[in-house]
Amino acid sequence: MQRDLVERAARGDQEAFEGLVRLSADRLFAIAHRILRDHHLAEDAVQQALVTIWDELPRLRDPERFDAWTYRLIARASIAAAKRERRGPGGGALVRLLPADADASRAPDDFGSVADRDEVERGFRQLKPEQRAILTLHHYAGLSSPEIADVLGIPVGTAGSRLHYASQALRATLEAHARADQGKERSA
Repeated sequence: MQRDLVERAARGDQEAFEGLVRLSADRLFAIAHRILRDHHLAEDAVQQALVTIWDELPRLRDPERFDAWTYRLIARASIAAAKRERRGPGGGALVRLLPADADASRAPDDFGSVADRDEVERGFRQLKPEQRAILTLHHYAGLSSPEIADVLGIPVGTAGSRLHYASQALRATLEAHARADQGKERSA
């Protein structure tokens, strides 16, 4: 089914492209949102990726590679959006409120897990966009190192190395936050 839509859309069939968008837009948005941590920036990244998909689809050689190709495009669009945001007013320090339903699929949880999730969120935000992208592709999209390498167009060893260093960076950030919080508790 998807292969047929990809082939028809590549020939300029707008209805087929709309079908592809319906099938993949939520997945692309979820990835962009996890990389960018911002609803509006994620929407912009998805729009940019969809424009690129439409423009470049006729050059996609293997329709079976459509999903991997779209992962690559959304990761690149998200990283570019994050870099633009950092250069924007205040160096990207703007605070935006997310709508209450930003991740409605989460079940309600107790205070401890909310605090843990908040801590991970703070640490994740401090990572470089490229690090957030590789962690998102691995932990959210469930891609292996070889699949990530294919999606990002890098060697498998490089993907594994980047995943390792991104995980180390997140761990170090979380540990630094924990030490800072312990220091605050002692002085209080």
